[in-house]
Amino acid sequence: MTGAGAAAAPVRASAAAARRTGARRAVLLLPAGLALLAGLDAALLLLGLPAPVDADRLPRVHGVLLVLGFAGTLVSLERAVALGACWGYLSPACLGAGGLLLITPGGLRPGGLLLASGAAVLLAVYVRLWRRQPGPALAVQAGGAVAALGAALLWLGGLDVPRLLPWLAAFLVLTIAGERLELSRVGLLPPRAEHTFLVCSGAVLAGAVAALLWPAAGTLLLGAALLALVGWLTAYDVARRTLRSTGLPRFGAACLLAGYAWLGLAGVLWLVYGPIAGGPRYDAVVHCVFLGFVLSMIMAHAPVILPAVLRRPLPYHPALAVPAWLLHLSLALRVLVGDLRGLEWAWRLGGALNIAAVLLFAAVAASSSVIAARRSRTGPPAPSAPSAPEVPR
Repeated sequence: MTGAGAAAAPVRASAAAARRTGARRAVLLLPAGLALLAGLDAALLLLGLPAPVDADRLPRVHGVLLVLGFAGTLVSLERAVALGACWGYLSPACLGAGGLLLITPGGLRPGGLLLASGAAVLLAVYVRLWRRQPGPALAVQAGGAVAALGAALLWLGGLDVPRLLPWLAAFLVLTIAGERLELSRVGLLPPRAEHTFLVCSGAVLAGAVAALLWPAAGTLLLGAALLALVGWLTAYDVARRTLRSTGLPRFGAACLLAGYAWLGLAGVLWLVYGPIAGGPRYDAVVHCVFLGFVLSMIMAHAPVILPAVLRRPLPYHPALAVPAWLLHLSLALRVLVGDLRGLEWAWRLGGALNIAAVLLFAAVAASSSVIAARRSRTGPPAPSAPSAPEVPR
């Protein structure tokens, strides 16, 4: 073997090993994709629109399926990669399998048990990560895992999703906020900023718990806590500076800041209207949090997280901005015109375009990844993927 060939052999072996690792992790991610598709199908049914699958059980599990089955699997897979221990992958495995069971006949209780098990393992992962390197950001994310476990157990106990909404929201809000704190610390936070962040985050979790026991007072606390947390993130997040950049940093910053605006609106609605269990205002709060905030975060971080987790390239392309714009514009139509002004056509059209934005983003991301992977195989060896960063999906 020539010197060049001998030097290239370890690189090829490393690339092959990375592809095998990514393939194994992709198997765990597949149930999340199926949960997303089932959730979008349920969304069409809830909008009163034709759907590929017309099953009565899908609208019943819509919220739990998307928050724990889809987003929960993404969160737990990234955390398992960060931990680096085989047992950590039980969390995404249980959450993904639980989501799949929810969409099968008679699978509500077994699916719920798996979701609770997956959330419990996720909390154990945070405990192990805390022993390795304790910090306020990790503590806040662990608080999100507590909310996820509480939501799964309460749902198993028979509580409906409107009463569990604060718990489901606290899970993803605290997970994402904790990750953003980790990145903001790079910018040398001023004294007491972390203390303020912990107070705001603790108030979010306390508000979720209190909203179940004392709905009026708890919802008031939750709304105020969300507004305070949004104010902190807007003031200290690095997105304020990277918005002036170009390419991926600017795209990510725009998604982040737009997501904060939607989360702030959810806080205002809870603060002004108190407990919301149905109707247009409930639709507005739900989709401000989980579409405007959470999905915007997923779009912002997909080009960073997916390559780290799946060992497959996902380079930024300006086309990724198209579904992001579509998401926020259609959400404005749905919430600001449809829900808050009572125009049903705007609510239905905005909801349909929300679904189109999600599917378009998935299609653009998948095609960009496939094209980049083909180019990397035909071109010079690509550098190995970085370790999983401290950011959410």
